[in-house]
Amino acid sequence: MTRRALIASLSLARPLSAEKGQVFAPDRRRYADPATEFEVLRLTDSTYSSYLPAYYARALARRGNFLLYASDRSGAGQAFRMDLKSGECRQLTEAQALDHASLSLAADERTCCYFDGPGLSQVNLASLRERELYRAPQGFAPGGGLSLTDDGLHALFIESRGPTHRLQLLGLARGAPATVLEAGEALLDPRPRPRRAGILYRRGDGSLWLVNFDGRGNRKLKTAPGACGPALWSPDGRTVLYLNFPEDRTKLNSLREHTPDTNADALIAPTSQFVHFGRNGDASVFVGASGSKASPHVLLLLRVTKREFTLAEHSAGDPSSVAPIFSPTSQRVFFQSDRHGKPAIYSMSVEKLVEQTSEGGL
Repeated sequence: MTRRALIASLSLARPLSAEKGQVFAPDRRRYADPATEFEVLRLTDSTYSSYLPAYYARALARRGNFLLYASDRSGAGQAFRMDLKSGECRQLTEAQALDHASLSLAADERTCCYFDGPGLSQVNLASLRERELYRAPQGFAPGGGLSLTDDGLHALFIESRGPTHRLQLLGLARGAPATVLEAGEALLDPRPRPRRAGILYRRGDGSLWLVNFDGRGNRKLKTAPGACGPALWSPDGRTVLYLNFPEDRTKLNSLREHTPDTNADALIAPTSQFVHFGRNGDASVFVGASGSKASPHVLLLLRVTKREFTLAEHSAGDPSSVAPIFSPTSQRVFFQSDRHGKPAIYSMSVEKLVEQTSEGGL
């Protein structure tokens, strides 16, 4: 083999990896949903994998002009910013081991945070200047979720070493971590309580817990019998909205609301087997992903009437990965599915079905 042929063969064997700052042309495709004939917009191509941030993280700008997501379209998992008007995407990172579930847009929409291996990094969306905020100590590994507080002052995340799991609170300005609590079981999905210094998180058995930033008041929420599915804070932080999976699997999964301050727990509505959900800006409408094999749909659920409305098929291999969310103004929904190949991101307009709201968080 000649030297030129050897170099060519090595370049073909290595995955392509674009540099941060590179802009990619739109890969959008519109189609009529086979179940409802509503227009669906596939935002990313299904020949590569693309992922929305965790369902409780911020993924969309308040004005709806851009989307933060992760993709391996350049050869390795990286963070991208998609202009939702043009469809163009700009690569934001050159991470070695990006955890796409940790990707989160900051409240000021100027930066985003993510875990790259053991390091928590922050990148400026305009200049692409990066800085490492924190690195897990020897023996510990991050995992189980990342959240940023609405005031932009703190990051919440889980790290573990063997059977020990701990919830960490990191000051983004000083970079000084504080351990909120430790446990001998898995801790997952920390979410700051809006307008209060509290943290909602999940334990390994699926139960929901609430703790203060200083580690005090740690307690299990008295939710309905059965397993707790995905959970979100209401916009004002007064209640927790969550899916309840009953022990009797012949019964329907239901959407419920728990008030931590009074321990009250109430039914919002039964669902057509939702396995994931999102809420609009004032929690008057919900978007859900059904786990039904016969009806693998994305649906709207109106709180006041407790009735559902089918938007589209998701036909995902894992319905819980669909994780639908509303735009901040409640005029569009976004979800992901592997129905056309690899995981891709989809969007639909719901402006004729849902009233516009002011930004209430995701």
